[in-house]
Amino acid sequence: MTAVHKIMGDFYEDPFDLVAVHSSLEDYELAYFINKRLKSKFRRTENDFELSPQVSFPIFEWRDEPNEMHWTLVTNSSLSENNAPRTDLFKEEKAYTAHRLVPERKEVDYFLKVEQMHGNVEADVVKPLLSIPKIVTAYKIDVDSLKSKNNLIFL
Repeated sequence: MTAVHKIMGDFYEDPFDLVAVHSSLEDYELAYFINKRLKSKFRRTENDFELSPQVSFPIFEWRDEPNEMHWTLVTNSSLSENNAPRTDLFKEEKAYTAHRLVPERKEVDYFLKVEQMHGNVEADVVKPLLSIPKIVTAYKIDVDSLKSKNNLIFL
């Protein structure tokens, strides 16, 4: 008789904290202001995160080696060009489709993912973010409540 082994879906998932950020800033501007406020060193990665061949999301990362933490800043929205011909009044204009990294949180502009957080996320991350003038609001999200949390695991 042979043994059957099953691997659970969340078996190799490192714990992480997730902060939602609402802001009209461009991604590079937000990274700049976060770097100033949190004394971080976010840098744009060479490769974007590809959810599919047509959908990608720019990523800013910071590896905080002394504290053994990994930070990722990613936008929640991406536009892809539609190749289908238009039949409306604007035939000459290109059409775009909006995609969300986390569709159930479409109101969120950016996500800040923090792996191996040793302190209090509310005090150490959210409160300083709220002091940035162009950030409307920021708050911690319960990762387990997200249906599409697997989109965030590979960041």
